[in-house]
Amino acid sequence: MAGHPFLSARGIRKSFGEVEVLHGVDLDAAPGSVLALLGENGAGKSTLVRIIAGDLRADAGQIALDGTPQDVKDVAAARALGIKLIYQEISDAPPLSVAENIVLGAWPARRGFVKSRETRARAREVLDALGVDLPLDAPVGGLRLGERQLVEIARALSGQGRCLIFDEPTAALSDAETERLFEVIDGLRRRGVAILYITHRLDEVFRIADEVCVLRDGHIVLHEKVADVGKEPVIEAMVGRSVERRDRERDRAVADAPPLVRLEGASSGAAFRDVDLGVRPAEIVALYGKVGSGASEVAEAIFGMHPVEAGSLSIAGRRVRFRHPADAIAAGVGCLPGDRQREAMFRSRSVAENLAAPSWRGIAAGGFLTRRREAVAYRRWHDKLRIRSTSDPDQPIWTLSGGNQQKVVLGRWLERGSQVMVLVEPTRGVDVGARQEIYRAVRSLAEQGSAVVVATSDYEDVVELADRAVVMVRGRTVAEFTGDAIGVEALTGAAGGVIDE
Repeated sequence: MAGHPFLSARGIRKSFGEVEVLHGVDLDAAPGSVLALLGENGAGKSTLVRIIAGDLRADAGQIALDGTPQDVKDVAAARALGIKLIYQEISDAPPLSVAENIVLGAWPARRGFVKSRETRARAREVLDALGVDLPLDAPVGGLRLGERQLVEIARALSGQGRCLIFDEPTAALSDAETERLFEVIDGLRRRGVAILYITHRLDEVFRIADEVCVLRDGHIVLHEKVADVGKEPVIEAMVGRSVERRDRERDRAVADAPPLVRLEGASSGAAFRDVDLGVRPAEIVALYGKVGSGASEVAEAIFGMHPVEAGSLSIAGRRVRFRHPADAIAAGVGCLPGDRQREAMFRSRSVAENLAAPSWRGIAAGGFLTRRREAVAYRRWHDKLRIRSTSDPDQPIWTLSGGNQQKVVLGRWLERGSQVMVLVEPTRGVDVGARQEIYRAVRSLAEQGSAVVVATSDYEDVVELADRAVVMVRGRTVAEFTGDAIGVEALTGAAGGVIDE
């Protein structure tokens, strides 16, 4: 049970150059309790936990453990005190075994030789305490990502960790691996470990956390027991304004319009088979499914990234066969792909160049493209999409946060006037505030008459955006929900093969 704080941070301040990013932050973490730490990118979360974990030095403030002030001067000092930060990026040694990784940096040795039997015994003791069964002698590099993360947690506990800090631990995990991690965290809570949990996923907060703390612009703006606060106040604390809610009354207005996008009996190799789908103007249809379901491949086929080998694809009533995304763009289809870094962005180019790229022919004057015209196009969407940047059209796109990069790419198709918009995993890797901005922009796109297809494995995207939700499993559509029937239980039940008749 949660009690007095194990860890107390008081008046923590930190500046980088002339910019102060933490303005006297107070934070408590109690033993046997999970404190979720939320905030938009740049709010100060990572800076705060890095100070607690000894990776950064605070400019002012005090950290106390069990009421005793401590000098957490570096990572080694923090670890000796039982504070350990588990980063989002795996930091194991792939060629070494599970046992060797768990006791990494503290191998039992005699006369310069590692004592293998004791190494295995220590590793097994930690894994047993976690309730985890992993092959001790297997190279870590051959494990699944979720298993490697469990090894990271075991290493953190091998030295009697009393306060564990998780930084976006489920970002790359499957549903099964995420649930296993939550079981481990529940076990750590019962053992009296204090846990700080950084996440962008609100459903995780209400699943595992006892308390929630929100940072905005270097200040604590909300600290409540999870049982006493709802989802919307948390979002509003993060973004600093009220949350816009979707209006399902719009559903009736699009019901009788002919589809702008139609797939009939569409198949593409083993990716998807016999898919029938129609999307009308001003309608948002979500394709929901886990990795391998075929949802993303169907959406990408509409943009010419996968061939429709059987059946047909029609855009605005005209049957088409796209050989390349350029054909789709010419037909009025835009796309925000799942991997924005590799498939959507020109990383070395400016935000203006990135936004204007598909519209160069239209904004050129006399066949010549100028930076001024690109800048005009960028400024047209900078404020409308609430892109958080310096507002300088020459700012490199790689300097923006993930959510703002997504908004620049979305602005690309708004500038072009695409009548069909395909979005694949549109909120992957973005914070809660950026999610709300992307949701708002997508709804605005639909309200202007575009047909919008969203392929996602995130049920929150579906619930927040979709007028209709189509669930896919193993390349086939298995269920469809509309209006208020679109809910988490219905979506996850159908995706897991449980369909209510």
